[in-house]
Amino acid sequence: MLEDIEIRGLGVIDQARLPLGRGFTAITGETGAGKTMVVTALGLLLGGRSSANAVRKDAERAKVDGHLLVEADGEYAQFVDAAGGEVETFTDDDGRERGAVVISRQIAKNGRSRAWLGGQSVPASTLVEGGELLVAIHGQSEQLRLTQEGAQRSALDQYGGEETATALAEFSSRFEALATLRAELSELGASAADREAERERLRALIDVVEAVKPELGEDELLLRRIERLSNREQLRADIGGAHTLLAGEVPGGSLGERVRDVRASIDRGFRSDASLDLAAENAADLEYAIDELAENLASYLADLDTDGVGELDSLNDRLAAIEQLKRDYGKDLEEILKDYEQAGIRLLELAGDDTRLPQLREEVTEAEQALEDAASKLTSVRQAAAERLQQEATEELRALAMPNATLVVSVTSEEKIRRHGRDRIEFLLTPHPGSDPTPLRTGASGGELSRVMLALEVVLAGANPVPTLVFDEVDAGVGGAAALEIGARLQRLARSSQVIVVTHLAQVAAFADHHVRIEKLTEAGVTSSSIRELGESERVEEMTRLLSGLTDSESGQAHAQELLRRAAQSNATVAR
Repeated sequence: MLEDIEIRGLGVIDQARLPLGRGFTAITGETGAGKTMVVTALGLLLGGRSSANAVRKDAERAKVDGHLLVEADGEYAQFVDAAGGEVETFTDDDGRERGAVVISRQIAKNGRSRAWLGGQSVPASTLVEGGELLVAIHGQSEQLRLTQEGAQRSALDQYGGEETATALAEFSSRFEALATLRAELSELGASAADREAERERLRALIDVVEAVKPELGEDELLLRRIERLSNREQLRADIGGAHTLLAGEVPGGSLGERVRDVRASIDRGFRSDASLDLAAENAADLEYAIDELAENLASYLADLDTDGVGELDSLNDRLAAIEQLKRDYGKDLEEILKDYEQAGIRLLELAGDDTRLPQLREEVTEAEQALEDAASKLTSVRQAAAERLQQEATEELRALAMPNATLVVSVTSEEKIRRHGRDRIEFLLTPHPGSDPTPLRTGASGGELSRVMLALEVVLAGANPVPTLVFDEVDAGVGGAAALEIGARLQRLARSSQVIVVTHLAQVAAFADHHVRIEKLTEAGVTSSSIRELGESERVEEMTRLLSGLTDSESGQAHAQELLRRAAQSNATVAR
């Protein structure tokens, strides 16, 4: 149950507290006073879409805080705990363990939104999920939505409860399974010529790769080898010259001989001065390095004389074959070898098509029959739910000053099965005996539509109960005795749920347990609204305004007092 809502910087509301309580709370006020902002605030607490336009012009941000009372160990308290929020437990006057939870939503001037649940920062989607356990909002937009086939189908399925949900889940599973099989069949059902062409391409790839038998990176190795053999004479001259300088007979002695002389001189000095130990060590290392380099160059020259004799032509031929393969397929060698590896696997798959296709066709036939069975079961379940729904809704209409009206919930099966089943769902109204049922979207007047929608909403709320029901001007287009019946019905509904109603009708507000007025005040060109719960005399004044527009009208006041008296008597009767 919502105890209250604190609103700051939202639309025309600078700062206000909306007091709520058990039973039926009516919210009234002049046009533009901010009644819409109250519903907007509720929507934000339930995770609704935020907008920077909702922030008051002179405010940096809008903030809405909702204070809830819940069962300490109930489903919502468990939900809050799972989200990381805090539920403050206490014992009420009846000795029951209760929980207090705060929901908060903030919208910055730049449109950024933040949400908190039980003090824990959460995404708005968490408020949406939790809100489904708490509050159901019904308004004129919902009325218009319920005139559409998709919404009517959803309403019927929602009313059908677990049985319909199970049948619908089974149908959806069968529908998706058949769609998957048909997609596979379509893919495999490509023409035999296409599959054979693919086989030929794959076999050609395998043949040419196996003829060349390239290895990964072989083209790069060949290039380096060919480069060496093509420049052998220049290499012999360069490396031979280097070897001669190191160890050969040259004027003044080779580098190796001179380094050995240097080492001998340093060694003689080291025998007289031990501090030359590092120099002696470095001279020895240099001698060894020059000798090792000379040996390496000599070995290289020996190999160069014998290596690659008659090999260059064969290397060029090998490289040409690999380069031709790369040009033919427009890919590098690594990609070609990967395609070659996959080609064998794909050929096996294609070879299995001939056996898979008959099996797949059989599976599709079986899946089609399973879908037919699931669709028929869903139709049967919907038809049973439709009978119950139209009976309960018709009874509600009779309690709403439409004693001769009948709501018809039509479920007709079409040949084509769609994603939601093969059923066409339509809500129709027979306003009086002898008239033909007509669709709600075309056959109901504004007042009739309001009452039909309220009847449906009451029945649907009974099938899927939540602690709090919010009705935003569901009495539009209604007046007189019909409005009184709507008020009385909302009063009865408030015996089992918290009911919050935004209304412009005194006949409806009269039945409320709590009456809240939203007042608009303009000072220095700035408009703001305040919210307060009305006392007895203030309530008579507001009821008079709703009835006649004149708060000091004696006849209006008398009418208001009469309405309140009758509503109180009705309330007492219901309470007994």
